[in-house]
Amino acid sequence: MWVSDIQILPFGFLGVLLGELYLNLDGWVVPLFVAPIFIARQAFASYLQLRAAQEATLSTLVRALESKDRYTAGHVERVARFSQYMGQELGFRQSRLERLRYAALMHDIGKLIVPNQILNKPGKLTAAEYDRMRHHEFVSVEVLRRIDFLAPVVPSIEADHSGGSDPNSSLEARIILVADAFDAMTSTRAYRRALTQEVAFAELRDKAGSQFDAECVDALVRSIEAKREIYGAGFEGDVADFKAPPPTTGTGSAGLGDLAQDSERVS
Repeated sequence: MWVSDIQILPFGFLGVLLGELYLNLDGWVVPLFVAPIFIARQAFASYLQLRAAQEATLSTLVRALESKDRYTAGHVERVARFSQYMGQELGFRQSRLERLRYAALMHDIGKLIVPNQILNKPGKLTAAEYDRMRHHEFVSVEVLRRIDFLAPVVPSIEADHSGGSDPNSSLEARIILVADAFDAMTSTRAYRRALTQEVAFAELRDKAGSQFDAECVDALVRSIEAKREIYGAGFEGDVADFKAPPPTTGTGSAGLGDLAQDSERVS
C-alpha cells in the first residue's frame, strides 16, 4: 500500500507514535486515539461525499454528450478505458490515473454545441463545417476551466486538441490522442464501418513517432493484447442504426486520412 500511495505514510507514523504512547502511559492515552480517529472518519466521509458529487457531475456531462450524439454513444467511456490502460502500462500512480480518466471523459464535451448534421455527416466536411467542428475544442476548454475539480485537466485537453503527438505536450494528451484514434478506427461511424483491430494497430504503429507517440502506441497494444481483448469489426457492441449504411472504406478520425487503401485491409 505504501508503494501505491505515499499519502498513507503519515498515518503509519501516527499509528507507531500512538502505540509507543500507549505502552508508556497506559489508559491515559485513550483520548489521543479517539480524537484523531473521529477526525479522520469525518474527513473521510466528506471526501466520499465530494467524490460522489464529482462522479455525478461527470456522469451528467457524459450523458448529455451521448444523448446529443447517439452514434458515438460509449465513445468517451472507451477512450477513458484505453487511456487508463496506457497509464497503467506507463506506471501512473492512482491520483494521476484519476486525472487522466477525467481528461479522457471530457475531451469531447464541446461537441454539445456542434450540430448533429455535422457530427454525423457521411461525406467530407466543408471548410466552414470543419471550422465549426474545431470550435468545440475551445468550448471544451472553457467549460472545464469553470468546474473546479476539472480545471487541472485543462492543459491535457488543450494539448490534445492542438496535436497531442507533439513530444513537448503532456503525456496525458499524447495518451488521449492514441486512445481517441484507436476507438474511432474500431467503431462504426456515419463515414465508415469499423476497421479490424489488426488494421487499427497497424495504422497506429505506422504513424508512431509522427502523428502518435510511439511509447503510448506500444503501451496500448501491449495492454489490450495482455488482456486478450478484441475491438473493431466483428467485435463491436451495439451499433447505431444509421439512416444510410456506412461505407466499408472511408476516412478515419480527424487527421488520419483514408485508412483502407484496398478491400483486403478491411475484410
